[in-house]
Amino acid sequence: MQAVSGYYNGEKYVTQEKLHIKPNQRVIITILDEFINPEEEHEKAKPLREFFGKLDDESYREIMEALVEGDKVDIADER
Repeated sequence: MQAVSGYYNGEKYVTQEKLHIKPNQRVIITILDEFINPEEEHEKAKPLREFFGKLDDESYREIMEALVEGDKVDIADER
């Protein structure tokens, strides 16, 4: 048995995590006396948005140099 969070959006039940439910699998649905803000829940489901952005040129160069140095270590380890 598995418990999951979700909400009813007026048309269907929306789970807040991915589920693997088989056809005809029985479920138990519990209706709570609590309400959510769907927009806030939608934002929680996409945490990667906070990482979107652009690096400045200096940071990009530092990262690329570190990757090149890491490749050198990998090549040396393969020998």
